[in-house]
Amino acid sequence: MPPAALIDPAALDTSRILVDREGIGRCNPQRFEMEQLTAIIHLDVENKLVIGYKDVRPDEFWVRGHMPDYPLMPGVLICEAAAQLCSFFCHEVRLHKEGFIAFGGMEDVRFRGKVRPGDRLVLVAKAARLHRRQTMFDCQGFVGTNMVFHGKIIGVPLTAQDEAVNPSET
Repeated sequence: MPPAALIDPAALDTSRILVDREGIGRCNPQRFEMEQLTAIIHLDVENKLVIGYKDVRPDEFWVRGHMPDYPLMPGVLICEAAAQLCSFFCHEVRLHKEGFIAFGGMEDVRFRGKVRPGDRLVLVAKAARLHRRQTMFDCQGFVGTNMVFHGKIIGVPLTAQDEAVNPSET
């Protein structure tokens, strides 16, 4: 059984864009094929809630090969989109002075419906934990009023000064 919806998806006005792709790009480092958010439509710092969406285009890099003749958005990309929404929120509340919140893990993730080219995937994230060393968000995704995804997204800080692991040391 899915969890209770964090918001009423039928009540959302996705035409009121607060932050477009360009604005998201000033907060999140992903570029080109890995930009998984189209817009932010709601930001409530006091209630630790952020809502955005991804318009799933027919020319996405995965469409040709992910179930030819019946393309389905891969679950890993749905989770990536949710993680990018969480990272955006952390940037907006200035959780860190530099760097960004990177994808640190997932818990209790379930996929409950399909996301296909032409769909608008609305993503909702509510911070359950905001700490400088780790964040956790309850996330949900909707196509129309149908919850197609839910789970917890974990974030960890990452800066340009973080050293890469030297393969010879492992």
